[in-house]
Amino acid sequence: MNDLSTADVVKKYGFKFSKSLGQNFLIDNTVLDDIVNSADISKEDFIIEIGPGVGTLTRELLKKAGKVCAIELDSDLIPILKEELKDFKNFELIHKDALKIDFNKIIDDEKNVKIVANLPYYVTTPIITRLLNENYNFKTLTIMIQKEVGERISSEPNCKQYGALSILVQYYCDVEVIRKVSPLSFIPRPKVESIVIKLTKLDEPRVKVKDKKLFFKVVRCSFNMRRKTLWNAVKTLKVPKEDMEAAFKKAEIDEKRRGETLSIEEFGRLSDCIYDICIH
Repeated sequence: MNDLSTADVVKKYGFKFSKSLGQNFLIDNTVLDDIVNSADISKEDFIIEIGPGVGTLTRELLKKAGKVCAIELDSDLIPILKEELKDFKNFELIHKDALKIDFNKIIDDEKNVKIVANLPYYVTTPIITRLLNENYNFKTLTIMIQKEVGERISSEPNCKQYGALSILVQYYCDVEVIRKVSPLSFIPRPKVESIVIKLTKLDEPRVKVKDKKLFFKVVRCSFNMRRKTLWNAVKTLKVPKEDMEAAFKKAEIDEKRRGETLSIEEFGRLSDCIYDICIH
């Protein structure tokens, strides 16, 4: 099988890009190599690739992995992928929407599951949120996303990018920024820069909390009104004033602070104190 470039495959099949699906295909081989190398793939690994495009990255993954299962939504890409990757016996193609698929059925009893994705920008946050919140059994997620979203994921307290998405991802994972990617690395060219990040799933969440739903509720309300003080932000929890005052005091957190100044550990401490005093 000839290792055709992305541009060659697009030309070969006369493929038309879909704006509604947010399609931008990678054409820079240095970025391709960095994604594959940072994903640290071996023959023991089962790879799930979300959004394989015309299969340029998929081909490189297949050369290193035990098996690659690619999930593609676009009907026009299915025959291209089947033809271009037909010589690989370790390739499986699923024609479905990754936002609706049951990943447990794909993962089954696989041990070394790693996810690789070059996602359309509009599904980035929903996909990451779903993979983490539904606690799928994977080791790493190596993903190319919009630079702005990558910076939000990797940001720390007191940064303007720091928010609920930062807390969600860092609660479950270590975050490593691999590299920035220019719009020139794609066809068609997007209007914004991209970034490759690697999320390594922690054996246990970064902080141990008494009520995970309450923890994320406190986080969300703190950032939904990020310019307000914590005291005003958590009013949406509808907790009696005296109980909330006691929770802040026990947590040793100044209620006049804003949510963007709290570390993940402080959010955990505050939510536990609210749980102890106001709920439990």
